[in-house]
Amino acid sequence: MFIDIPRELEAALIDRHLPAWKLDGSALAKSTIEDYRAELAAVPQFTETAAAVHRALAEQGGGYVVLRLGNLARALESEDDRFLRLATGFAAEVALPFSPFPRWPLWKDIGVKVDKDRGKSSGIGYNAFHMDLVNATLPPDYTTLLCVRPDPLGGGPSILSDAHAAVARLSDDHRALLAESAYHYGSFFDLHGVGREYKPFPVLDGDQGEGFVRFTAKMLERSELGQEHADAGRALTEELVRGQVSFMLEAGDYLIVNQRRFLHGREALQSGQENIPVTDRRLLLQLFLRTVPDAGPTA
Repeated sequence: MFIDIPRELEAALIDRHLPAWKLDGSALAKSTIEDYRAELAAVPQFTETAAAVHRALAEQGGGYVVLRLGNLARALESEDDRFLRLATGFAAEVALPFSPFPRWPLWKDIGVKVDKDRGKSSGIGYNAFHMDLVNATLPPDYTTLLCVRPDPLGGGPSILSDAHAAVARLSDDHRALLAESAYHYGSFFDLHGVGREYKPFPVLDGDQGEGFVRFTAKMLERSELGQEHADAGRALTEELVRGQVSFMLEAGDYLIVNQRRFLHGREALQSGQENIPVTDRRLLLQLFLRTVPDAGPTA
């Protein structure tokens, strides 16, 4: 699920100047998508690399991919905007980039805050398996994370697990409980493009093997659940952990996760984060993607 960028493509992209993007509401404007596609389609091996990304996301057993963009990131280190436009161009080949958070730019910073809840994405502890915007009626189809800086102390590997494979290993009784609208988690305010609040919601939402597995392990501790529904959620947690894959994102790595197939999380960062300057701590940029009509090849 790791895709290295061919050297010929890297060299051509370093010389490519994509225009600044425009937004249509909270989503990347159609005109920008058309401009990026026209520019990138002319770059040798870009079309083949984009096709490899599609295959990795769609093939049996797939559902996530890591594009190794580190050489591009280093070459364009002094021109962050140019690199981010190229990453956005790759994202737009998968689905429509958008931001559900009006107060944030298209790409949202996920840094490290030592005084934050340890289990949050910007905390320093274990970030348990979850899908993003779990309590929205229209959650993003893809969540993506671009690594700007890994943990300088060597911690925080990403974890992913095939949610439908984990569900398939559960008992019929547990699956029946997870299909009931008995779960809830988190707040819901100041969001765009993700529908309405879904509360309560079923964990198994849609056809088996196809729909979202609306799960976040945090809801088992932070929501009021009946014993049976909580036990079913814990059983799913165990299967997710049993089937997990783990890897370290390096600077320039771009992780794309199909939320209809995989849940994601992160192991704890190494201790000693308080001794690292904020500007040197782990930093990711997050971008969400929506598969909609006319959004691109996967629509």
